Amino acid sequence: MSIGTTRILHVKLPVTDLQHSVDWYCRLMDLVLSYEFVEDGELRGAVLHSPEGGFNLALRLRQYCAGTPDLAGFDVVGFHMTSRESLAGVQERCAALGADSTGIQDRGPHEAVVDVTDPDGTLLRFYWADLAAAPDVFQGLEFHGDGPPDRVTEPRLRAPSVLGRT
Repeated sequence: MSIGTTRILHVKLPVTDLQHSVDWYCRLMDLVLSYEFVEDGELRGAVLHSPEGGFNLALRLRQYCAGTPDLAGFDVVGFHMTSRESLAGVQERCAALGADSTGIQDRGPHEAVVDVTDPDGTLLRFYWADLAAAPDVFQGLEFHGDGPPDRVTEPRLRAPSVLGRT
């Protein structure tokens, strides 16, 4: 029996300049402003919506986050892309915005990624995978320096089975 989760509603990122980040994310990903959060008379957060992807990206001023988190260099979210070719479109948008991005990194015959650094240094991963070609078995990746990762078929972790499933 499931617990009723249907999808991720939003991912929330800490930012240092709310207006700049709203502008940057809207331009990079065709997002639209859907919510603003004002606390004690001060604008402290916003939610951006992707009409294309049906997800929300929440932004909150870092100084009002618990512990003032810094995610510089961390890939906190991965966005699934429609095709490998769409990754080139991400790179083109980054060039127009002056944003740092990697080249298209192949992860096998049916997978590729482009990493983009946002204005606060947080890494966004734009990921394409041909899900129809992906096997329905465990897959692991083992990274060694800058080269492509090795595929691993045996997990190192043990996870409990989901209730009612084997």
